[in-house]
Amino acid sequence: MYARVAAFESDPANVDDAINMVRSEVESGTTPAGLEGAKMLMLVNRETGKGLGVTLFASEEAMRRGDEALNAMDPGANERRTSVEFYEVPVQTVS
Repeated sequence: MYARVAAFESDPANVDDAINMVRSEVESGTTPAGLEGAKMLMLVNRETGKGLGVTLFASEEAMRRGDEALNAMDPGANERRTSVEFYEVPVQTVS
């Protein structure tokens, strides 16, 4: 398993807007091309406005395709993507 971890910054007053935007996209049931089979976690710090988007992929190749798809997406008017890093996930205890 592989993970793409994107860091974001936002005004703390806009955190709920960011959460609602992502939740709406996820609940729409439409999977963007390149993200088929991926799993996603959104972590936020409401006090600082900082957050992490962790996307999990079954293979390194799938992660590279997903990275292209995610880079093409607009992070939103109130958010700024500050970094993107890639990791191998050698141990997983959650399903």
